[in-house]
Amino acid sequence: QVQLVESGGGSVQTGGSLRLSCAASGYTDSTYWMAWFRQAPGKEREGVAAIYTRDSNTYTATSVKGRFTISQDTAKKTLFLQMNSLKPEDTATYYCAASSSRAIVPTRTERYNYWGQGTQVTVSS
Repeated sequence: QVQLVESGGGSVQTGGSLRLSCAASGYTDSTYWMAWFRQAPGKEREGVAAIYTRDSNTYTATSVKGRFTISQDTAKKTLFLQMNSLKPEDTATYYCAASSSRAIVPTRTERYNYWGQGTQVTVSS
């Protein structure tokens, strides 16, 4: 089992920045991918960015490319999402996820079997 705990959410104005963290514990050696998803009210959960934990290769969704950066600190078993130039449309609950599958589509929810409880990000205009 893997436990994930997010932190770092909050309220900012348009153009501001936030850094989300996700602390992982448990049998983390069993995971290959970690990712950030977000879900706004009334919308489907969407993948924002993902990282292959074994070599730190990353994938970032087009909607946030150039503004959001995913990274990891393997020693501290922590995943990060640096969010810059935030827009009101970035408002959502952000979830950290981990997958014990090696071959997945990194920003689709189906193969992620561990999830955090979510952290709220609100961007005001």
